[in-house]
Amino acid sequence: MRELWNLFALFFKIGLFTFGGGYAMLPLLKAELVNKRRFVSEQELLDLYSIGQCTPGIIAINVATFIGYQQKGVCGAVMTTLGMVLPSLIIIVLIASVLQNFADNRYVAYAFAGIRICVAALIADVIFDLARKNIKGFLNVFVFMGALALLIMFNLSAVWIVIVSGIFALLVNEIGRRKK
Repeated sequence: MRELWNLFALFFKIGLFTFGGGYAMLPLLKAELVNKRRFVSEQELLDLYSIGQCTPGIIAINVATFIGYQQKGVCGAVMTTLGMVLPSLIIIVLIASVLQNFADNRYVAYAFAGIRICVAALIADVIFDLARKNIKGFLNVFVFMGALALLIMFNLSAVWIVIVSGIFALLVNEIGRRKK
């Protein structure tokens, strides 16, 4: 039971101190789950993030659920999910109850602008880290550049880009396997 509460507390802390959603949460998840507690390797965390992004729901909650299940089964999944969700729920309720009084306050507006800049920096850090570790070789660079071009130039949905990239990778692997 103590291990379940420790999982809850860990994910409550992660949920409490992370602003900006799933991508902004990745550095904290990496620090806690990979570096400090060694629940998963860095590659496993990235794989869980990929799966979490492809499954319905919020990425960070999906990852928390996967980790909890991996550590302590269904009870662990429930505790990590609750730990991840509760801080946001509490903060939203508190902010909603007092925001009307401070909505026009310029200092509050400055604080939110600063938070948005920090979140953008955290997301950029994650993107550069993922790119540095995963974009190796001509084919990966080609797929990355193609996906980026489709996203920027044609405003295509990221879902379609992931599907097309996956099909492309399957085709390339099949062609490479047949040549051997």
